[in-house]
Amino acid sequence: MLLAMTDFLATTRAAYDTVAADYARDIPERYHSSPLAHAMIPVFAELVTAGGGGPVADVGCGPGHVTAHLSTLGVTAFGVDVSPEMIALARAAHPDLRFEVGTMNALTAADATLAGVVANYSIIHTPPEALPATFAEFHRVLAPGGHLLLGFRAYDDATRLGELFDHSVTPAHRYSPDRIAALLGEVGLTEVARLTIAPGEDAKRGFPQAYLIARRPIEVPDDHVSAR
Repeated sequence: MLLAMTDFLATTRAAYDTVAADYARDIPERYHSSPLAHAMIPVFAELVTAGGGGPVADVGCGPGHVTAHLSTLGVTAFGVDVSPEMIALARAAHPDLRFEVGTMNALTAADATLAGVVANYSIIHTPPEALPATFAEFHRVLAPGGHLLLGFRAYDDATRLGELFDHSVTPAHRYSPDRIAALLGEVGLTEVARLTIAPGEDAKRGFPQAYLIARRPIEVPDDHVSAR
């Protein structure tokens, strides 16, 4: 399992290092020009603010466009990406923000210290067998009441977790929103909301797309429950 995880991370890192410049030129514009592509970001930012605020990790941040968007909405966001080339471009484009090389399955944040985690189309490169460990890591770093936002290409058959598809950079999966929500529940994260974009909105492949917000619940002490 450890070897397989190392293999997919190394493959993803090398692939995105190779295309970093082209990706940084094209993807931010596509993100900002499509209202549906960033519709859940303001909602997520409001949830973080309403919960008292705090640091938010944008994992798989690429050239930093989502990190920067969160910052404009008043969120204390920082970016993490497995690709050193992507991080270099993010730092150059947004010198006032923090970016670090790292992996979403082994974040440097201490336990229960983040108000939020965003993984915008970055879990697609995580193979199915590695998803539970990745989601457990998100749960670890989120403070009670903290929120997670996932964006991913969706698989519309809930009887299966997902399938491989022909991503232009490196092997990727599209996943069933229902099955992803179930996996999140298994690590202690509760679904709050989801947005599903119709297949016809994806001109390239005709895939549905999904954005899912989950929360780490605030634990109620046993003595408080007993007192009631």
